[in-house]
Amino acid sequence: MIIPPSWPDVTAKEIKAVIKILRTSYLGRGPVVYEFEKMLARYIGVRHAVATSSGTSALHLAVEVLGIGRGDLVITTPFSFIASSNCMLFVGARPVFVDIDSKTLNININEVEKQVKKLQSRPATRRKLKAILAVDIFGYPADWKALRRIARTYGLYLIEDAGEALGAELQYEGKWRKAGSFGNVAILAFTHNKQITTGEGGVLLTNNKRLAELAWSKKNHGREIGGGWLDHVRLGYNYHLSDMNCALGIAQLKRIKQILEKRKRVAALYTKSMRDIKDIELPYVDVGVKRSWFVYVVRLAGFYTKRDRDRLIKRLLNRGIHCRNYFPSIHLQKFYRDTFGYKKGDFPVTEDVSERTIALPFYGNMHKHQIDYVARNFIDVLKKS
Repeated sequence: MIIPPSWPDVTAKEIKAVIKILRTSYLGRGPVVYEFEKMLARYIGVRHAVATSSGTSALHLAVEVLGIGRGDLVITTPFSFIASSNCMLFVGARPVFVDIDSKTLNININEVEKQVKKLQSRPATRRKLKAILAVDIFGYPADWKALRRIARTYGLYLIEDAGEALGAELQYEGKWRKAGSFGNVAILAFTHNKQITTGEGGVLLTNNKRLAELAWSKKNHGREIGGGWLDHVRLGYNYHLSDMNCALGIAQLKRIKQILEKRKRVAALYTKSMRDIKDIELPYVDVGVKRSWFVYVVRLAGFYTKRDRDRLIKRLLNRGIHCRNYFPSIHLQKFYRDTFGYKKGDFPVTEDVSERTIALPFYGNMHKHQIDYVARNFIDVLKKS
């Protein structure tokens, strides 16, 4: 049996929607983009959405529209997909990493505030610290109540990378509020393994009209809204998302409740199949949080090494189970080591987690017999490791 790491939930409705666009004259820059943006803004509960070519391009725009630039500092997590820190480097700013919480795997609030105080106490860095960029890791919302308090107290922007968390919710001031609605700007991503997909794509979300219009301009080669096709008022990029992508996204978003429920069902089946396995830790969920299941990541017990984990992954792959390490520590990636001098031991919780996590195959249309096959073989391989 071969079980892939992910599989997009695409039905005849999505195929029909894309084919409909293929029969029009506006494959790339028609009205469907704006319809998708409006649907996303309404679903998340924000005023503005600007569709982009990827989650990475949305992060780049988020940093730029906030005026973050050369020499500036942004506090963020080293446990994420690398785009959440690379986006600072695109504009000449520098990510300042702080360690993560060992349970939620999100950025550690105490470490954030400690680092903010440290940087603002030094004349050389006081004015350079501009923002906090937090990630809703694996679809689990960060502690946005605390992050918003810190940002407000110290006069910082807040960037929310909700690229893995479409549909996640956090109980905030007595109400359930969706991931993507907490930052001055936020982003979502729609690659093939996300909750919904546009093939490739992303979106910038904000309640600030000026930021939204600036993001729109920058993603469209620096054109002004309502301006001429060949009139460019600022430096911009080709970060546009096509109508074909957005037609797929609209069809997916119309099914979002069903898609999320299917993924929740798979997660529940995994938990039931694996909860009695000794020496692993299952995904953490606390009260007041509704995780949106992006991936199902288990963590080996502390006495397992990175070599043990990698050997286990290889043996599972040999049995047709496509799993992977999720995520490697960003600060220990070669580019970051070479550029900034990071070394092992700088962020011990992140490093410890990174060496023992395994993302199992996960998608909404997985069958129970596939999940049982994964669990059964995981147990067998673990016993032999």
